Amino acid sequence: MAASWASTLKVVSLRAVTPWWSSRLLAASAGPQAHREVSSSSPKAGEGQIHLTESCVQRLLEITQGSEFLRLEVEGGGCSGFQYKFSLDTVINPDDRVFEQGGARVVVDSDSLAFVKGAQVDFSQELIRSSFQVLNNPQAQKGCSCGSSFSVKL
Repeated sequence: MAASWASTLKVVSLRAVTPWWSSRLLAASAGPQAHREVSSSSPKAGEGQIHLTESCVQRLLEITQGSEFLRLEVEGGGCSGFQYKFSLDTVINPDDRVFEQGGARVVVDSDSLAFVKGAQVDFSQELIRSSFQVLNNPQAQKGCSCGSSFSVKL
């Protein structure tokens, strides 16, 4: 069954996306990083919610300009079957859900939301990397050590 989900996730619509390698995504952030959760708002509260940490909100406010937001997608691949993909985007599609907190926005398409509903999006800064990460994903059975791929609970 997971194989059929992976094949449906490979269908990608064309839209304007800032390249993933944009230095603004990975540039160092000033100040201490807090990891406490900040609730997000959405047209549909409750089930299907994505939660943003304070460090995620702070980093998004630093790197986004104008109508930019962070897009979270789930794709087939990685060492565990599925992988998270983050990018800066400016186009909201009809099937997207917007999660906003304090002016910072994270957008997830409906197909990807099924794989990350109830999860937290965090920004982590370590000695070897700085990145957005999905934490505490209730839809994931297990993941790889780098945190970028996972397998789905069936």
